[in-house]
Parts: sequence; structure tokens; C-alpha cells
Amino acid sequence: MTKVLYITAHPHDDKVSFSMAAGKAFIDSYKEANPNHEIVHIDLYKEHIPHIDVDVFSGWGKLQTGKGFDELSEEEKTKVSRLNELSEQFISGDKYVFVTPFWNFSFPPVMKAYIDSVAVAGKAFKYTAEGPIGLLTDKKALHIQARGGIYSEGPAAEVEMGHRYLNVIMNFFGVPSFEGLFIEGHNAMPDKAEEIKANGIARAKDLAKTF
Repeated sequence: MTKVLYITAHPHDDKVSFSMAAGKAFIDSYKEANPNHEIVHIDLYKEHIPHIDVDVFSGWGKLQTGKGFDELSEEEKTKVSRLNELSEQFISGDKYVFVTPFWNFSFPPVMKAYIDSVAVAGKAFKYTAEGPIGLLTDKKALHIQARGGIYSEGPAAEVEMGHRYLNVIMNFFGVPSFEGLFIEGHNAMPDKAEEIKANGIARAKDLAKTF
């Protein structure tokens, strides 16, 4: 069965957020088109995502030197185990749908913490004599993001770092198909905000039928 990881990084729901409204429209339409697929919603604002800190580095170091898991401290065990759960869940997915707002030219820090948790050598990629090689070559991904201004083109495009970052990461992981669906300009053109939102939702529904 195809598994879709619906990964949201927004503190608001679809009633407030344009990103989440488009994301909900997409996933509802996707479910309708693919009733037998498994959808797993990962709400990053409700998940425990350990930061890679001194305990994590210490725990990983002990395991790499041959020590058993029982030899780790309780803090090391808890954090290392949770990071392993997140990375295993990620590689088990067949399709990824990331939904984020556009904050400070990127996305919320919880998304970066999540990417750090799943970017694991030997799972998402591997090192070789020729350099790193992505291992997720049978996946596909989509990024849905609302932006108050216009950042997909024009002079502001060069400062957009959220979608560009995810594009680099997906490429690094070997994911062959990565798309973006952007809802833009509603803050710059408030008189057209509802029209922009409706258009984004319509595009999300259409894209879901072929994703």
C-alpha cells in the first residue's frame, strides 16, 4: 500500500492559514482519488522532535564505538530512540507532502529540526568514494507554501530559502520528483486575498489527482 506522509509545520489550522487551507484541500482530494492509500499526518507542532545536541552526539558516539544501547544515559537513550523512530517513519513513506508558512524568507524552525532528524546516513543517503548518494530514489515530494509577497519570480526570488532548501535536501536524498505549489501575494494585494486563496485551493485539488 502506498503511504503518504502529510507533514505540516504550521501553528494555525486551515481556518486561519492559507498554507493549511491549500494543504487540506490537497489531501482531501488525494484521499478521494486514492481511497486505498495510507495517509499519515505528522503535525510537527505536536510531535516531539529532539534537537541534535550534546546528548545525541554522545549517544551516537558511544554506539559507533561499539557500546550497547544499555550503556547510554537515560537522556541519550530517549533522544537517540526518538530520532531513530522519526527517521524510520520517514523512509517508510512513499510520498511526502510538506506544508509550511513562509517565515523570514524560509519556514518555521521546527521543519529544520525535522529534516535534521531524518537526514541519516545509511537511511536517506550514503557516503561513497565518489561522494554522497541519495537512497530515496523511489519517492516523490511536494511542498505547499503560502507567501504574503511574490517570491517565485521577480527580484525577491533570490531571497526565498525555504523551498530552495527543501529542493536541495530532496535532491540530496535522491528523491527524483519534487514539486512546489505556492499561494502568493495575498498580503501585498489584500483586496485580492480571497481570490488568491481560492485559486490556490483549486490548484491544490487538481494537483492531488495526479500526484
